[in-house]
Amino acid sequence: MLEKLYSRLLTGDEAIGALPATPLWECWRAGRTEGRLIGGAFNRIVLAQATRFALPLEWFDGAVLFWEETGGQASNVWSYLQVLRHCGILDRISGMVVGVPYAIDGLGAPDASPALPEIVLDVLGDRDIPVLGNVEFGHAGPNLPMPVGIRVGLDARQRTLSLLEPAVRSRAMTGPVG
Repeated sequence: MLEKLYSRLLTGDEAIGALPATPLWECWRAGRTEGRLIGGAFNRIVLAQATRFALPLEWFDGAVLFWEETGGQASNVWSYLQVLRHCGILDRISGMVVGVPYAIDGLGAPDASPALPEIVLDVLGDRDIPVLGNVEFGHAGPNLPMPVGIRVGLDARQRTLSLLEPAVRSRAMTGPVG
């Protein structure tokens, strides 16, 4: 199924629409939004913001932030979210998509507290943005496409994430190159 999805995404000139959801996807905070997709590996996003290569904060205005974390500690996730809160990114985004956590110490154990959704929602506080969790992209596979920069529709309650624009454009649509 993913092979056909990627083929359509990389060779077609139409929006994909809803990505194939699985029962693993969870609504952590209900709501609907549309925005440009921005994100990646969580620690890389946060660490880049502390360098001269930081993304301009305006790029996060109305964006749907996606991130996934692999390895490390649950406390790192809390710290990374706090960095995004303090630098103003969480006040700018319109939604969040969180990947399946992979090999994060302190999550998943029966006595682990708090769980990842609790960490995320605690740091978000009363920000009214939808959050969809446990989406399979990044290191935890099956690795759904997350084409940075295209418009997406997020409905956390319905557990849907839709690609609203094509990820590539044909030359006929964009004109000559070079």
